[in-house]
Amino acid sequence: MRSDKSLFRRKTIAAILQNPPADAEGHSPGGLARHLTVRDLTALGIAAIIGAGIFSTIGKASLDGGPAVSLLFVFTAVACAFSALCYAQFAATIPVSGSAYTYAYASFGELAAWIIGWALIMEYAVGNIVVAISWSDYFTGLLDGVGLHIPTYLTTGTQSAYQNYQAVMALMEAHQPLAQASAAQLEGYKIWNSAPALFGNWRLVADLPAFTITVLITALVYVGIKESKTASNILVLLKLIVVAVVIAVGAFYVQPANWHPFAPNGVGGVLKGVSAVFFAYIGFDAISTTAEECRNPQRDLPKAMMYALIICTVLYVVITLVLTGMVSYKELGVGDPLSFVFARIGLPRLSGLVAVSAVFAMASVLLVFQLGQPRIWLTMARDGLLPSVFASIHPRFHTPSFATIVTGFFVAVPALILNMDLVVDLTSIGTLFAFALVCGGILIIDPYGRSEARFKVPYLNGQWVVPLTLLAGGLLLFRYNAADNQAFWLDVSGQHGWLREDALTGKVVGGFAHQIPTLVFFLFCLVLAVLSFRKRLSTLPVLGLLINLYLMTQLGISNWTLFFVWLLIGLAVYFGYGYQHSKLSRGVPAA
Repeated sequence: MRSDKSLFRRKTIAAILQNPPADAEGHSPGGLARHLTVRDLTALGIAAIIGAGIFSTIGKASLDGGPAVSLLFVFTAVACAFSALCYAQFAATIPVSGSAYTYAYASFGELAAWIIGWALIMEYAVGNIVVAISWSDYFTGLLDGVGLHIPTYLTTGTQSAYQNYQAVMALMEAHQPLAQASAAQLEGYKIWNSAPALFGNWRLVADLPAFTITVLITALVYVGIKESKTASNILVLLKLIVVAVVIAVGAFYVQPANWHPFAPNGVGGVLKGVSAVFFAYIGFDAISTTAEECRNPQRDLPKAMMYALIICTVLYVVITLVLTGMVSYKELGVGDPLSFVFARIGLPRLSGLVAVSAVFAMASVLLVFQLGQPRIWLTMARDGLLPSVFASIHPRFHTPSFATIVTGFFVAVPALILNMDLVVDLTSIGTLFAFALVCGGILIIDPYGRSEARFKVPYLNGQWVVPLTLLAGGLLLFRYNAADNQAFWLDVSGQHGWLREDALTGKVVGGFAHQIPTLVFFLFCLVLAVLSFRKRLSTLPVLGLLINLYLMTQLGISNWTLFFVWLLIGLAVYFGYGYQHSKLSRGVPAA
């Protein structure tokens, strides 16, 4: 094999697939055990998608968008359907671990593969930190409900408690009234002072439940895929039963008057829920990371992705309509909306049942993400972009042992000490980026639907469909999003300056910099419309690519800034280690 020094060197599909099939005991060449069927894969997808989204972030999305958020789930499902079809074709073409990282390596080349692999590290790790902290909140609330109380200093992140303590101390040193402090600051001050002293002024304040559940889930994932799939299937079954009960009972308390107005804050209000919705839809990538542990990945992975998408979308739409029908959307800005609505209408027992199910639901999300992350590191290490120890397989459990331990460490420790309230958008931008690259990858390896893969994206000539669809979408946005259109032109014209902050929240809400992603997106639309007309590209991957990029523009400049900072760190790691050690660079066949 000849060495290649190009940043865009690509692994051919033939080279990726040159490994021999699994042995008689069901172990793949890398030592991973093949136990997963289409039912198991569908359950893993549902486990990842029906979790924090339906039990937590759906409330904030409903507050912003009103009952019309149900349409956002439909719109998101369409976007995910395009992405899922592209994922399915890649999974049928390249049935190995690595997910979007591997697919990008075969289509865009090594640099793009590293970027998406690095983005997926952020997506899984940060996402699991959020889920672990959210699980801790539900778990401690559940224990309080049955009379078991864990000291508050053992259920609070060190960072948030210390920051609040410092804020109150600053007021006291300035001889200002404590009435100026927020309730959270006063609570943090109380927690810090009541905690046992470790050394000096440092106190024992940590989110022990978040740390503990991460360690337990990591141990389960370490032991084996067979044990993990059994636990996932049980948790998913329990979760679906509870969601069905919530829908069936809640339907009797729906008041159609609560659905008016249907979209109180317009299209802009609905789209504010994009980050929460896509935070829920990460499951597709997680399914594809287990390709080497599937009994028949080329047949089962495409089926499982579509089954999980259909089931979860129907549940999300129905549950949103039930929630916004039971109470006014204005009351749903809480962290536990499903539990809240039943307590609100006088059904405390059902409210408690929902709280119990949320504990199991979020545990299943942790399980799936802790499964996915090590397998991406495993694949990157096989290609030489990470140290070879990340590719080590446990001789007895047949799991990526070292990578699993490192994943657990990078989730458990931050969950113990950090306050990660604002990272849902950051996780969503990584997900959307992965989806966009997978859709774009299909346009490179199979732009005309001529692949001989067992599953392929249906080809629809985009010569006229893509330009006309973009024109219709632009007209609809212009017609029904007048307020945001006006703000956009004020930002672009410079009347709001480079950046503009909201006076109440302090968040960046406008300015020219805020619209840079949108301007780049418009340029990209024009380029793809021309290419589709001239090259007759496949319509579905083009639309999937554009929808995902559009949703990325809705996440704001602050999230883009953090995303690019993370990517810059990743590029430093790549050029410091991966570029020199890449097996393609050295002319060594990948394992």
